[in-house]
Amino acid sequence: MFGEHHHLATEFPEHKDRIHELKIGNNAHFNKLYGEYNNIDNNIYRIEEGIENTDDAYLETLKKKRLSLKDQLLSIIKQA
Repeated sequence: MFGEHHHLATEFPEHKDRIHELKIGNNAHFNKLYGEYNNIDNNIYRIEEGIENTDDAYLETLKKKRLSLKDQLLSIIKQA
């Protein structure tokens, strides 16, 4: 199939160390968004791999939410 995970450290390899620092730190907002991002990414992967079925509109909604979370996370990463 064509499913692919979009791990944050893979998406932003230049910020890999900072992402790790934020994950183990006490930044509750980052950790909440990071958890949401990973959950949505896993859901998208399962849909794209055919493990779960849904309609295209729902998949697009998930992808837009993942992109929004990625933008928010990148903003936090750059500010850290």
